[in-house]
Amino acid sequence: MSSSVVFKSFTGLLHSSSAQDHHLKPPRRRTTFRVSASKTSPRLQNRNLRVAVIGGGPAGGCAAETLAKGGIETYLIERKLDNCKPCGGAIPLCMVGEFDLPLDIIDRKVTKMKMISPSNIAVDIGQTLKPHEYIGMVRREVLDAYLRERAAKNGAQVINGLFMKMDIPKEGGVKGGAPYVLHYTEYDGKAGGTGVKKTLEVDAVIGADGANSRVAKAIGAGDYEYAIAFQERVKIPDDKMVYYENLAEMYVGDDVSPDFYGWVFPKCDHVAVGTGTVTHKGDIKKFQLATRNRARDKILGGKIIRVEAHPIPEHPRPRRLSGRVALVGDAAGYVTKCSGEGIYFAAKSGRMCAEAIVEGSVNGQRMVEESDLRNYLEKWDKTYWPTYKVLDILQKVFYRSNPAREAFVEMCADEYVQKMTFDSYLYKKVAPGNPLEDLKLAVNTIGSLVRANALRKEMEKLTV
Repeated sequence: MSSSVVFKSFTGLLHSSSAQDHHLKPPRRRTTFRVSASKTSPRLQNRNLRVAVIGGGPAGGCAAETLAKGGIETYLIERKLDNCKPCGGAIPLCMVGEFDLPLDIIDRKVTKMKMISPSNIAVDIGQTLKPHEYIGMVRREVLDAYLRERAAKNGAQVINGLFMKMDIPKEGGVKGGAPYVLHYTEYDGKAGGTGVKKTLEVDAVIGADGANSRVAKAIGAGDYEYAIAFQERVKIPDDKMVYYENLAEMYVGDDVSPDFYGWVFPKCDHVAVGTGTVTHKGDIKKFQLATRNRARDKILGGKIIRVEAHPIPEHPRPRRLSGRVALVGDAAGYVTKCSGEGIYFAAKSGRMCAEAIVEGSVNGQRMVEESDLRNYLEKWDKTYWPTYKVLDILQKVFYRSNPAREAFVEMCADEYVQKMTFDSYLYKKVAPGNPLEDLKLAVNTIGSLVRANALRKEMEKLTV
């Protein structure tokens, strides 16, 4: 869903201090690469390395662009070119500059958030934001199309097609450079078309085809637990839209989700209202109704213009690499616990995987090996694995009961918590916190949990 905000409060992931301020649009990213091809990889004759990217979301779009810029013969296969994945659509400020996103694809610049507890106690978040800081709200169909089009402008061939299966080279063929044969159905864009069955031979494959990844199945990547995200786009009256102009809301409680949260995020001319769950997928519509009811007065008179649902991975797959095939984004399972954030991590993993291929192939001149793609995984895990583990723990601590959620919302009122939250989310930087403030935060956390436990016991007495 990519709607991470407050839940990173206790990760200890802070924006590293710097003498240079963070600007809205940093200098354009340079596309030069450090190349270090394997000594055993053969030089290609009369052609460049061929790579197929399966899936045209943020992961696939960024991977295809990076490959094409790096001299790779690149193919991007995506069936739904008007994809509207159910997604909160929140992106961190650093992504705007890091991925050179134009401001006109950002619907809203959120500078205020409300965390709303099970008992409807609302805490205002965002007090520590600087004047230029915000959380960007995008529609996935707009963002995804922009990234695909940019990849095409840089030389990637975008194919409107449905990937069906992949023939993997027999034993010895992978190391010997034998091609992967992709089977897909290509469409001409006309409604009702049956499509044409085609094949494509490539040297390497990047699976960016989401939670239900066929590439992952082809390499035996294993299963993972997943959440169901359900979202409705609601067109509300103009006077009510003013309230959500730069405000997003997050609701926690057993009514909206037993293990996640509900949200109301502003878009261009409507709000996205949604929720998700791992443990009670069959009750998702009931949780969605509860989310709408919690926000009832603020969206009164609204009309549902679109309904969306989609699986969201809860942890990385057991296997993310096999031979010259690697997984990125949701296909790899790169969605954070607690927050459901995935857009930035999808784009980042797609770029990192592509960079590893460009470097390993010396800008497309040599065949790549599994060791080249493994460089991407090692770099990814070193950079982001601690974040995933900490957020997993936080979800287990604070989503276990309504009293625990009340405690969490209570802590979100703390200014230091808010600073940690937004610094870590907006910039994806790691830095030590203030020792004294960290100690105070630890004490307050314990105090809140103690109060939550006491409240839980009193509630149990009432139900006996």
